[in-house]
Amino acid sequence: MKWKYFLVILFLVLAMFLVGCNSIGVTPSDDEAKIKSVVYEYFLAINDQNWSKAKSCCVYGSDRYYKTCVIEDTVKVLYQYSSIVTITCVVNITNVSIYGNNADACGYGTIIITAGYYSDSDSGSSCYHLQKVGNSWKIYGP
Repeated sequence: MKWKYFLVILFLVLAMFLVGCNSIGVTPSDDEAKIKSVVYEYFLAINDQNWSKAKSCCVYGSDRYYKTCVIEDTVKVLYQYSSIVTITCVVNITNVSIYGNNADACGYGTIIITAGYYSDSDSGSSCYHLQKVGNSWKIYGP
């Protein structure tokens, strides 16, 4: 009878250790979720060619803000040659590092721009630098 109690207690202790090692209860920090969200919102706005929304995800006057303006101007030029211009951005953030009011969101992305017979694409790993402005995060580079 003692042997059965010993096995039950051993099983319960082992189960507690295994549950402690499991990552089911682990959730990303609120800041990490906000950082990923703003990066995804930015690229969704680029896909939709919603330039004001894309720029609102950036620190005003930053490198990323001006790169967004350059993309917007390029698309406007493409519209002079084609009535349909599409942008497809796909980004997967795999790592977020937070340093106080600054953060890096790193991952892999692909962008495809088409206008009539013209098509251009780029893909690769990249890191986006973010800054906490008030209660929200905004992209400032690269």
